[in-house]
Amino acid sequence: MVSIMTSRPSVDSKKNATRILVIDDHPVVRKGLKMMIEGEPDLTVCGEASGLSQAMQEYFATEPDVVIADISLENGSGIELVKELIAQDKDLKVLVCSMHEESLFAERALRAGAKGYINKEQATEQLIEAIRAVSKGRVYLSREMTDHMLCRQVGVGKEPPKSEIETLSDRELEVFEQIGHGVTTRQIAEKLHLSPKTVETYRENIKHKLNLSNATELTQRAVQWVLENS
Repeated sequence: MVSIMTSRPSVDSKKNATRILVIDDHPVVRKGLKMMIEGEPDLTVCGEASGLSQAMQEYFATEPDVVIADISLENGSGIELVKELIAQDKDLKVLVCSMHEESLFAERALRAGAKGYINKEQATEQLIEAIRAVSKGRVYLSREMTDHMLCRQVGVGKEPPKSEIETLSDRELEVFEQIGHGVTTRQIAEKLHLSPKTVETYRENIKHKLNLSNATELTQRAVQWVLENS
């Protein structure tokens, strides 16, 4: 009787693989990213999280080489998470992967300490390429965003005027998005660990920067922006 041996992957086959922590508030997205990553012989997912506090716990527990984070998280902003992670380890490699507009968030992510930004609509091959690039310490952006930033850096071409939304600070933009989702001032304060008075100050700043007269106009503008960017 001839026995047929089936080959199994070695237990140590991913022993030296790049360890990746996936942070996204949608379980389906986390599962999809994990499947793509685990299909690569040199990459492995060491943990996952849906929000800021859980993300920090997983970071300390798993000690990842690369963190993939969304902009909108369960209880806060991916930009603020990047800042917290880099405060713990300035050499940590972070890739922001989001549906949000690259022209508005890519530079914010890089300023916070991320190494790259990729839209979730990009092909699987590009996501894997982005992960490998940032894991080696390289910056990864779309070709269009890279050209835009390089041209502005060297002063080539006419710089398009900033939109009103681009004038908002990271925290103001975060509050603006929450308003667009129908979250109240008190709820925003609890979610972002701020005082209601501080949130009110942000609301006033946003109204001033966007030339809005009252709370109703602010809410309408925020809801419209969320719908256009969801």
